[in-house]
Amino acid sequence: MSKGEPMGTKKMELVKLGAQTQATHVDLSKIPADITEWELEQYFKVVSVDLDVEQRSRVAVPENTYPRQDRVFAVHWHPEFVPMDLIRTRIKVMYPNVDNELIIPTQHNEILTWDGYSGVEVDCFSHGFNRKVQLLLHFRKENVEGADTLRSMCAHTLKYRSSQLFNLMEALTEDSLEERRMQAAAETNADEDLVEFCRIYTRKLKTMLDENWDKTPVDMRKNKLVRNYFDTLRGRYGDRFINRVQVYLKAVKTIVKAHFPLKYFYRASEIIEEARSHGAGIVIPHPEQFWPILLADYDVDGVEVWNPQSREYTEFLISVLDRLNSARRGSRKLLVFMGDDCHMGEKVKDPAQQDAAKAAREIGLQPWEDMAIRKELILAGISRAQVMEEYRERLG
Repeated sequence: MSKGEPMGTKKMELVKLGAQTQATHVDLSKIPADITEWELEQYFKVVSVDLDVEQRSRVAVPENTYPRQDRVFAVHWHPEFVPMDLIRTRIKVMYPNVDNELIIPTQHNEILTWDGYSGVEVDCFSHGFNRKVQLLLHFRKENVEGADTLRSMCAHTLKYRSSQLFNLMEALTEDSLEERRMQAAAETNADEDLVEFCRIYTRKLKTMLDENWDKTPVDMRKNKLVRNYFDTLRGRYGDRFINRVQVYLKAVKTIVKAHFPLKYFYRASEIIEEARSHGAGIVIPHPEQFWPILLADYDVDGVEVWNPQSREYTEFLISVLDRLNSARRGSRKLLVFMGDDCHMGEKVKDPAQQDAAKAAREIGLQPWEDMAIRKELILAGISRAQVMEEYRERLG
């Protein structure tokens, strides 16, 4: 497609939709060419990190409580922009009878502190695995107070990771990347009008971001900005149509990630070496995505065997770690971790716009007592209490 040529002049080879789905089309000619006051208002609502009374209540007052759970072990969760005092209130309400806890936040590429511990989830590159991986790093608070090099590495990675937002918006709008849009459209049964609808509003979104860059919080300059902004259009275009839009946007995002260059990430070995110099504990998260990294034999303390989006191999991974530990004579054993991977920012959204699965994640809520998982843990001589104490000791 030549520059400036309208989308409709070139036939896209897309899967045809049924008559029922066709009825959800929008009239593209009615979309204002310029950014309207309403659209700009929606932008500032999306990027705002100021919580109103209702949002604060959603955080502080959980729907469920767990009075029988006496331990909270949470070393993989993301505060995002939600104030820590509200998160503390939520945890106290959820677990009223806790007498033992090890809670460490792991914001993406940003070191944060909870009581006497600090943590971060770092994106890096595994040379042997040939893909981006993530590592959870945990420290005693005092051990990272002078960790300038590590903080610089995290800041570099955070800035680079945020650039994925621009890659996504370019994939949704640029003529040169039409092939990626066609691929995503074919995978999701999106027609030309839907693709063009996303193109129009993404261009508007990019303009608003460019013009209000300094007014846009850093935590909002991420891929989620696109998804969140399109959710604000539900009132005008209907849930059914925007649901289809979100499916298409997710497909484009997946394709963009697959093409994202990895050479600017630090190597996993570099991150591990620097983190160990500050007494870090190191955990490999996301088992379904990264468990082959076990073969790389990195210097880590343990591996997640369960995550809300990685549940298939839990029992298998427990047995694998048990076998690996049996062969580790004279070496520190690999510990079993479960990551709730809670994203607190999801909980402040209007319930109608939440990702239900992500919103259901809770800090410290993991299936240690699940019957099938518990059986494997018993066979391996592992318990939540034992892992908590061992890891606390390793962190000093």
